[in-house]
Amino acid sequence: MDTIVIIVILLAILIFLCLFFSFVPVALWISALAANVHVGILTLVGMRLRRVIPSRIVNPLIKATKAGIELPINKLEAHYLAGGNVDRVVNALIAAQRADIPLEFERAAAIDLAGRDVLEAVQMTVNPKVIETPVVAAVAKDGIEVKAKAKVTVRANIDRLVGGAGEQTIIARVGEGVVTTIGSAETHKEVLENPDRISQNVLMKGLESGTAFEILSIDIADVDVGRNIGAQLQTDQAEADKRIAQAKAEERRAMAVAREQEMVAAVQEMRAKVVEAEAEVPKAMAAALRDGKLGVMDYYNMKNVIADTQMRNSIAAQPNE
Repeated sequence: MDTIVIIVILLAILIFLCLFFSFVPVALWISALAANVHVGILTLVGMRLRRVIPSRIVNPLIKATKAGIELPINKLEAHYLAGGNVDRVVNALIAAQRADIPLEFERAAAIDLAGRDVLEAVQMTVNPKVIETPVVAAVAKDGIEVKAKAKVTVRANIDRLVGGAGEQTIIARVGEGVVTTIGSAETHKEVLENPDRISQNVLMKGLESGTAFEILSIDIADVDVGRNIGAQLQTDQAEADKRIAQAKAEERRAMAVAREQEMVAAVQEMRAKVVEAEAEVPKAMAAALRDGKLGVMDYYNMKNVIADTQMRNSIAAQPNE
């Protein structure tokens, strides 16, 4: 019986120690003490209660202390609770200190919470980054298309990282400057002979304003001749003019056909009226003979006149030999 009680007590003690050591990071506390970082055991327990992983705070704190950077543990924990990456911020602070770049924790935390990689920004400040633009096509004044590709060397500006525009804005502004420079050239040969004019004109426009970068140089990597846009536009315009002229000619022809059909209809209508009138002539003559208004001799004289008229018309219709 005593053995069973002892076993139960030992199991209870074992379970308690497991729960204690799983909830209280004693090993992490010992590591902090060994690194001369003073973190109270109750502080670690409080992190557990606040649902903060103690290693995400203590390990970066040890790293910063060893690098000679003093950081309050409360600020690190607040940054973690705000959704920031404490380890990345500490790495950025250490890199900035080694590169002699002025960077405070508040600024680094703000950059990290803004969604930018603060460590990459510090590294880009030390080692500038090259941004390659896509092929930009523009047309010179002589109508020849010129295609150019530029490489932009930029350095991160830590003071403008929060609220500053990104790489896409730099690419868009450089592309706009390339199009403007090529479009202002009298001929495409000027661009091919002096491609450095493009980079000089683009640099003079102050493209880095409002961005998170500082432009160090703009180099034209490739320049090619494209299509003859001017000739193509003239050809398209001529084809359009031809179609307009054909449409107007077709419209005039349709109107002429319509007028001709109207005239034919009018003539047919007049002929119908003449035939109708001629059909009334025998009736009128018969009535005149019946009423005594027309004599027989008068009738024969009229027939002779009609016969003479028909003969003259037939003679006139014959072709001259």
